Amino acid sequence: MRFGSREVADVVFRAKGKQVLGSRTFYKNEPVLYFDTLKTSGLEGAATTVYAQGGRGNPRLIAWEGERTMTFTMEDALISPEGLAILTGAGLISAANETPVYQHMTSRIEVKADATIEVPELVCYNTNITATGMTVSGDSNGDYQKAGADVFVMVLQDGIVISEPCVPKSMALDTTNGKTTITCDAHEGAVKGAIVLVDYYVKRVAHTQQIEITADKFGGYYYIEASTLFRDEATGEDLPAEFIIPNGKVQSNFNFAMANSGDPSTFTFTVDAMPGYTKFDGTKKVLAVIQVIEDALAAADEVREACDGEIEESNP
Repeated sequence: MRFGSREVADVVFRAKGKQVLGSRTFYKNEPVLYFDTLKTSGLEGAATTVYAQGGRGNPRLIAWEGERTMTFTMEDALISPEGLAILTGAGLISAANETPVYQHMTSRIEVKADATIEVPELVCYNTNITATGMTVSGDSNGDYQKAGADVFVMVLQDGIVISEPCVPKSMALDTTNGKTTITCDAHEGAVKGAIVLVDYYVKRVAHTQQIEITADKFGGYYYIEASTLFRDEATGEDLPAEFIIPNGKVQSNFNFAMANSGDPSTFTFTVDAMPGYTKFDGTKKVLAVIQVIEDALAAADEVREACDGEIEESNP
């Protein structure tokens, strides 16, 4: 049998041991993440060769090969927070009441009354509000108080900032309607009809994930299975094929490109194949296994059996 390959693989990463990813916990052999939007995938092998050389012309006499390496590379058209955490070796935090995430926001708002600006969000405010002289109402429990949550107001003219940042005099949080009223008395440009830019932070406790990349965390190890199709030369049938890497180490190198022109960004995962036992053979360690399922070929080779017995005559 000979076959050709012109199809990308669908890949699953399985946990090698207990693993926490965001708010979910995975145990050994459980699927952590499926990749079904890949653009390319491939397995590359390499080895180091050294030679004994001598004689006239110093020809190569004997070769020794070793240091075999195998690398599985896949390029994904789409990425998820979980995929990005695996690619970067980062921690993944799911926003909750116990672990809120603070999002930076800017809003261009028309001033409805002199020195009064209504922001359609619950605005967080800096813990040290006394240093600026700002007062806050509507947040008796301090749910929206956070160090570093500065609030600034700037006047715009033709979409360009024309004033220095101004710290509001007061803020009133309306938790019922989810909005904040900012008072900025000292700001000369904050008059009715003016457009101002408000720079602030909001608190997210759901539907938000944060990826934390630290200097001491790197890509992990996974049991990897990749399913693809090989086409048989003789029959033209597509045969299922499986690549298995029992101990794959995700490289921590990554490139997150952002552009507003050209082709959309893709995300490349590079996996080093380390020796490991497959799930169904614990007798030897392997770098990778390639399975080709030939059931379709066996079915194609079947022939019809000859008829036995006499043909029954039909009644007239």
